[in-house]
Amino acid sequence: MGGSRPEEDGMNWELLAAYGPRMLEGLLVTIELVAISIFFGALLALPIALARMSRFLPIRAIAFAYVYAVRGTPLLAQTFLVYYGAGQFRHELDAIGLWWLFKDAFFCCVLTFTLNTAAYQAEIYRGAILAVPRGQIEAALSLGLRRGQVFRSVVIPQAFLIALRPLGNEIILMIKGSSVAAIVTVFDLMGATRLAYSRSFDFQVYLWAAVLYLAMVETLRRLWDRMEDRLTRHLGRAQPSSVSTNSGS
Repeated sequence: MGGSRPEEDGMNWELLAAYGPRMLEGLLVTIELVAISIFFGALLALPIALARMSRFLPIRAIAFAYVYAVRGTPLLAQTFLVYYGAGQFRHELDAIGLWWLFKDAFFCCVLTFTLNTAAYQAEIYRGAILAVPRGQIEAALSLGLRRGQVFRSVVIPQAFLIALRPLGNEIILMIKGSSVAAIVTVFDLMGATRLAYSRSFDFQVYLWAAVLYLAMVETLRRLWDRMEDRLTRHLGRAQPSSVSTNSGS
């Protein structure tokens, strides 16, 4: 469909028919990429958060350095570093059987996004854990509970509720930030959109992509609101609960 132009009514239906299915496939790739990254990032985040609060200085310093470096550099630069930088160590990675992972752009993005969101989620969890009133911990200890039991049964459930809203924001930021995957040849939603534009030179495709991103964010916001309402219904609603659609990435 190279060189196609918008119709007189402002909507190029022929272009939509040609590239719409490819963009929907890219939408599924975006959802898959973000879901996998958020899941594995969450598995890493709690240990990192605990390391940030460790009394052992070397562990605390390593965790701080990791979080500081990841949060202080752009996601795009991190993606380039993993995708293009891994090629400099092809022989070493091949020797240990990991080249299959680093030679694939999708897996490189999953790894990068996982490490990125793990740092942000770790800070969210750390702040939530520190926000649990100290008096509740002392009360649980006075009842004879061990520290491990207090952490699992008292601290973590309350910290999770405190972290719900910022975690929703982090997922939204990852959805929007995932568009950098297109630059390293991953055909996610933005990758499919770039392909459609390169063949049609019709700017409408970017409008369609924006609508799909907005639909993803709004769907997540509504689902997250319902989940938060359900999990915190016993606490009442002191203030409106809604995930902020912060435009930063």
